[in-house]
Amino acid sequence: MDPVETQKWLTLAAILLIGAAVLGSLASGAFELRRAARRKGRLLAAGPAAGAGSAAPSGLAMGLSTAARRLGEQAAMANPSQLSNLRARLVRAGYFNRDAVVIYLGVRAAAMLAATIGTVLTMPLALARGGNTAVMGAAVLLAGAALFIPDHILKTRQTAREREYADGFPDLLDLLVASVEAGLSLDAAVARVGDELERRYTSLTTHLRMLTLELRAGRARKDAWAAFADRLGIEDARALATMLRQSEEMGTSLSDTLSAFAGDMRAKRMLRAEEKALALPAKLTLPLILFIFPCLLAVVIIPAAFKAMALMNGG
Repeated sequence: MDPVETQKWLTLAAILLIGAAVLGSLASGAFELRRAARRKGRLLAAGPAAGAGSAAPSGLAMGLSTAARRLGEQAAMANPSQLSNLRARLVRAGYFNRDAVVIYLGVRAAAMLAATIGTVLTMPLALARGGNTAVMGAAVLLAGAALFIPDHILKTRQTAREREYADGFPDLLDLLVASVEAGLSLDAAVARVGDELERRYTSLTTHLRMLTLELRAGRARKDAWAAFADRLGIEDARALATMLRQSEEMGTSLSDTLSAFAGDMRAKRMLRAEEKALALPAKLTLPLILFIFPCLLAVVIIPAAFKAMALMNGG
């Protein structure tokens, strides 16, 4: 094997190893963040004793998470202005651990470092005579994965959570109205609603329990509800927090205010469902053209083509 081919294979092997390192770093960060989120949910559900039986992560995962933390601490010190916005995004995505920002920044820095090393290793082969399209394509894909996959995962998870919050908010308001009209205070109604929605909307229940803990700790109601709306990140929650603050300041009936607001939320959910239904024909146009129309065309044309060929051969 000549030196050029040997260099190509060595570079491909290095790219594969670095790609494995990037995927391992991403998987380790996702594992660490998800484990912290699950532990937070268990603590909120069952109290301090719930954390005693949590399983310890493996040595490899601990090593990767430790390295990610160190890189994340350096990235956080280099750019502290982005920490508050990033922490809010992570909370909306369901990561409540206080080290979630450091882990996320560490995973992203590790992925970018691995992609940079891979790109540098491919430069001599890419600049050699003839180049190598496969190696250059692999390097570009690796760099793109390192740049966009962490943010894409976070954005996808945040979007899914916000969709769940928006779907569960009308049910939350209906249960709040029923609890307040039954004679419960607003704080007790929030705790009751959290128990009722646990199976249907797990993520929303976690935020309700955090709201209950803040209210029991003595935080002002308007501040607790504003923080609850910021954690959810949806417009309905902000409107509810504003409405509760105005109701408390003006002394209006809480039951009537919640009933009117719940009616508006049900109307908005129905409008969203109608909007999706009306958009369905336009979304189906492309699949019909690409998949169904060619099949119908083949069913209509192929028999006629066979008959024409038979007639021509017979003639």
